[in-house]
Amino acid sequence: MAPRLKCIALGPKAMDPRIASAPPKRADPFYLTKPWRVLMERLIETRGRVCQKCGRVDVRLFGDHIRELKDGGAPLDPANIQLLCGSCHTIKTARARAARMASSSHRGNG
Repeated sequence: MAPRLKCIALGPKAMDPRIASAPPKRADPFYLTKPWRVLMERLIETRGRVCQKCGRVDVRLFGDHIRELKDGGAPLDPANIQLLCGSCHTIKTARARAARMASSSHRGNG
């Protein structure tokens, strides 16, 4: 009688997506530079510690490029920077990202 062949497992098992997490977000090194920090201090001093979108006061503010750097916005032009609270910054950034992705997918289809 001939020996029986054994089946072997194929490759690693699939990872459970419920336990996978995205790597932590890292700030662009630009936002750690002295010129950016000095500009942010000056903008908060002149505009006040208030979200320029919703009006929340005394909250952590983010310097948000109105025209994002990825879209050709000027990095240190005060006219291109608005002070936003975390909520407003997250919403604005997500919308800009979605618009950029929609634009790039339309270019790919034409």
